[in-house]
Parts: sequence; C-alpha cells; structure tokens
Amino acid sequence: MKKFLALTTLLLCLFTATVFAASPAQQRKQIDELHYKALDLLYEKYPHARRVIKNCYAYATLSNSGVKILFVGSSHGRGLAINHDTGERVYLKMNELSAGLGIGAKEYNLIFIISTKDAWDNFIIGKTRFGASAEASANDGVSGGTIEGATYVAPGVWLYQMTTKGLALEATLKGTKIYADKKLNKR
Repeated sequence: MKKFLALTTLLLCLFTATVFAASPAQQRKQIDELHYKALDLLYEKYPHARRVIKNCYAYATLSNSGVKILFVGSSHGRGLAINHDTGERVYLKMNELSAGLGIGAKEYNLIFIISTKDAWDNFIIGKTRFGASAEASANDGVSGGTIEGATYVAPGVWLYQMTTKGLALEATLKGTKIYADKKLNKR
C-alpha cells in the first residue's frame, strides 16, 4: 500500500511539472484536447448531454487529478469555459482541499452547465460556492426540462462528474476554488 501511495504521489508531481513546463500556447492546446475528450466521455455516457451543452448559456470542462491520504487530500486541474452567447473562451484552474477520512487517487472530469449570465460571471471570477446534492436530475430552470445525470451545485450551475482513472474511498469536507487562469488568458 505504501508503494502505491508513493508511486501515485510521484506520478502526480511529474504530471504537474510537465504541464507547468510547457509554454502557454502548448498548455492551451493540451487543455483544448482534454476539453474535447471530456465532452466525448460525457456524450458516451449521457447522449442527451450533447443537446444540453448545445443549448445552455455557457459550459466548462475541467480535467482534474487528486490524491487522498488518511485525513487530508487535494486535487488540482485545468479546463476551459465557453460562453455560447458571447463566444468567449476562458481557460481555468481548479484547486480543491479536503479534510476527512479517505485513501486513493483518481483522475476525473468535471463538466459544468451554466444557465445564466450572472452564473457565468460568478463562475469565471471564482465567486461560485459549490453545495452538495444527491439528486440524479435537476430542473434546468430555463426550458423546464431536466438535466439527467447532472447535480445542481450552485444557482444556475449544474455538474456532471466523470471518473476516468483510479479509485478513491472518502468521506470528506471539501473546499473547491475554480478561477480564470490569468497566464493562459493573455494573448
């Protein structure tokens, strides 16, 4: 078990060093590729999500990796938000800290559906505070339909979470911060 944890921590450090060593243009290209892979996985599991993404005000994908060892854990990620109304593309960062019992490592994608301009503005500047919900579907508040498989996380924001690799068993409290990446959004 110690070898697994040491190897997982080493791989996360190497992955992080590789991403940060790339130029901004290379990082944007990597994030664009991860963005489309996340959408492909989402559409494979929830085919109706293609319609949801097409018709929403804006959406964002984040590709993340995280480690949880006993009482502490952290995750980090990068992603892209696209505003259908304005055409704006914003590169994002995510940091998450957790406290509570758990063990494991995983890679996962977060796909956010953003339904209003206010929700977009708050999301991009990092003001969105995420809540928890156990619901399997939520009313989208716009067309009166539901977003099957998504969880309501904040006013005007729904979330699909897709684990791509790894396993983590945890019972934790988390603090998540998503914000615009100033370096990658400079042109």
